[in-house]
Amino acid sequence: MSDKLKLSDLNNILKDLDVESLEGVTIEGDIELDIQGGGGMNPAMAYALGHEAAQISLHVANIARMLGYPVDQLFAQCLGAGGEAAALQTEPAIEELLQAKFDVARSSEWNTPIQEVTLGATSADGGSRDHTITLGGEKAMPFYFDAEMPNRNYVTMDVFDMPISMAKAVKSNYEDVMGDPAEWAKKVVNEYNADMVTIHLISTDPLINDTPAKEAAKVVEDVLQAVDVPIVIGGSGNPQKDPEVLEKAAEVAEGERVLLASASLNLDYERVAKAATDYGHAVLSWTQLEINAQKELNRKLMKQCNVPRESIVMDPTTAALGYGLDYAYSNMERVRLSALMGDDELNFPISSGTTNAWGARESWMKQSPLKEDSDWGPREYRGPIWEIVTGLSLALAGNDLFMMMHPTSVQVLKEITQTLYGNIEAKNPDITNWITAEV
Repeated sequence: MSDKLKLSDLNNILKDLDVESLEGVTIEGDIELDIQGGGGMNPAMAYALGHEAAQISLHVANIARMLGYPVDQLFAQCLGAGGEAAALQTEPAIEELLQAKFDVARSSEWNTPIQEVTLGATSADGGSRDHTITLGGEKAMPFYFDAEMPNRNYVTMDVFDMPISMAKAVKSNYEDVMGDPAEWAKKVVNEYNADMVTIHLISTDPLINDTPAKEAAKVVEDVLQAVDVPIVIGGSGNPQKDPEVLEKAAEVAEGERVLLASASLNLDYERVAKAATDYGHAVLSWTQLEINAQKELNRKLMKQCNVPRESIVMDPTTAALGYGLDYAYSNMERVRLSALMGDDELNFPISSGTTNAWGARESWMKQSPLKEDSDWGPREYRGPIWEIVTGLSLALAGNDLFMMMHPTSVQVLKEITQTLYGNIEAKNPDITNWITAEV
């Protein structure tokens, strides 16, 4: 028979041996607790043991409840006076939730509406356009159901003054008109429902055809006569030649209130700005994904070149899906949020070169150059989807004007944005036949 040892005995032994603590020591044996009411036990230990016993009883009661036994009724009988069942004390039932207002668009920090800019001029304004287009005016981020957008998004489709290399999926739509910019402009307006036309005078580049500015201006006249929608006039991107080209183009388009694309910090923006103010046009302020550069250029256009606020549209640069779209989105969103919060150097409508999506190899290559890569799918679908996703992402960041190329991309993006805007009633598609659906 083993000896019994009290904790007090063990404590005395360790005390005599001058032991203050035990480490790595295991004491084996059975523990007997002699609990007598009224004294002898440390109150803290008694409380702890009582707590554990109560927890065990609750777990057992829950098991009984799961098995269907009326545990609550038993508790009521045990707790009731004189053996009579007593009602359990419960929290009062919730009859009504506190009223909460879901108000996503109204931010106290958004106190400045975006500057409105009107493009195009009708006969009443001294021009020949059938209608005008107004960008901007928002008081919140786009498409909030409780914040009206005074003006919808618009699409301007690209036209070039000479045949250029382009993705097969795009080129197949324009092969019959690529040699005639005026006919090209007619096609995008009449067949593809473009809101505006952008005529790119790329042949003026000294490294391409070096077309004289005066000759390029004749192309602008032809396009203005061919269509009656507002237009955008772009140069070739050559910083030495573009100011001269845009000056001549602005002169022949006097009275039509076109958008000159573009003024930037790496060319003589003063000449472009002066051409715009002299002939009554708007200026596209183009920077490269840098918010401080955008502020600087806008400030110079306003204060140094005296361009009116209602004649400035920004292009903070579009990076395509897979090639920096997240950065382009973040930059554009920062620009728009700063504008809504009162930054008067950024408080302008935004334009996106959504066509840049076709610069991504995934949009036009037949398949991946990597043998171990997965199938990319048909590029006839993939390319337009690339342009749609790029545009739609930037629409959510606050973009107002999209420069695009593929007719399907234009159709889909316009349908989505105008549905969100409220011009088109949303339809609930039948997805029950998704297995056999054809695309």
